[in-house]
Amino acid sequence: MQHFFVTPDQVKPPYIYIKGSDVNHMKNVLRMREGEELVVSDGNNQKYLCVVEHFKADEAVVSIRDELPLDTELSSRVYLFQGLPKGDKMELIIQKAVELGVYEVIPVETKRTVVKLDAKKAEKKVSRWNEIAKSAAKQSGRGIVPQVTRVMRYAEAAEYAKELDVVLVPYELAEGMDCTRKIIEGICPGQSVGIFIGPEGGFEKAEVQAAADKGGRVITLGRRILRTETAGLTTLSILMYHLES
Repeated sequence: MQHFFVTPDQVKPPYIYIKGSDVNHMKNVLRMREGEELVVSDGNNQKYLCVVEHFKADEAVVSIRDELPLDTELSSRVYLFQGLPKGDKMELIIQKAVELGVYEVIPVETKRTVVKLDAKKAEKKVSRWNEIAKSAAKQSGRGIVPQVTRVMRYAEAAEYAKELDVVLVPYELAEGMDCTRKIIEGICPGQSVGIFIGPEGGFEKAEVQAAADKGGRVITLGRRILRTETAGLTTLSILMYHLES
């Protein structure tokens, strides 16, 4: 069944008004017809079973048939602070992170970041990344659309993370899997969790130390060195398994 997202102000029981590019997609790509069922989420953790009533030039009007139970969100909000990778790797990271339950993705410029984005390019990239997040949220049945924030410098991202309950910093030079297990097992449902992942080349020691000085927990992901696009998704997978209720 097709799944669409709207904003809460588009939900006006007994109808929901779908607007924007989704209307063209419904009419001309999916060729949906009156009476066809679909699922609509309001982006605020509420999901509805709906039926297409009719199409207008710039909107689709659907009627609410039922409110659906929503159990696809993790019990904790997980924030991925991802060092900017080269090429299109960020698109893959965002897509899979959304599937794994991330709440927000924060692109981070670190000392070893190769990619340099000016304000115009960064704005365009973030817009593209948010479209990927929305598409992944639809595919995976999420109740919300995780947001991709503007690009932050490392110091700014560290300050942003200060409000989180737990901050994890996977680091290739860290040791002690037993310690890592205890840290993961100590995370309780409802706690907010940040994950800091370096770009290609990883974090500089000073950056790791700065995170630790602010309360970050430096952890290991094993004896092998993981690529930047693998490390964050591995950590998210571990947290998803731990937090799924």
